[in-house]
Amino acid sequence: MADETNNGAVQEQGPNLSVQKIYLKDLSFEAPSTPQIFSEQTQPRIDMNLTQRVANVGENLFEVVLAITVTCKAGEKTAYLCEVQQAGVFGCVGFDPQQLDSVLGTYCPHVLFPYARQVISDVIQNGGFPPLFLQPINFEQVYADAVRRRQEQQPASAVLN
Repeated sequence: MADETNNGAVQEQGPNLSVQKIYLKDLSFEAPSTPQIFSEQTQPRIDMNLTQRVANVGENLFEVVLAITVTCKAGEKTAYLCEVQQAGVFGCVGFDPQQLDSVLGTYCPHVLFPYARQVISDVIQNGGFPPLFLQPINFEQVYADAVRRRQEQQPASAVLN
């Protein structure tokens, strides 16, 4: 894509990424063992599961959904289960397919994560539990691992061609 400047010279524009909208797509909180769980003296165990998905929602527009599930168990009892789907619509223009895949898999979830982290902390605290502060996530590493897994799953003939 090229733009003309005031003096008539043509100036090339590089790839452009814009955040169109950030929103909470889904939220679920369950505390099935309350109120008895509040008197438990066992050390809680917290597990977190993270997934993301991307959908093309228009010309150069992509919805990225970062889904985080946090489960807290005290012994065999589930203290709480919190599921958040934080989403955003991103405008992406001028990226080649590999760059686009990388941007959607790293930059976009990086933008969404602080929103999801805040929702999770607030909801858990509103459920009567101490707030949970999720540590930052290296989405570049998550993306690299996903790319490696995709390559391992490709048939050998697809790699050779």
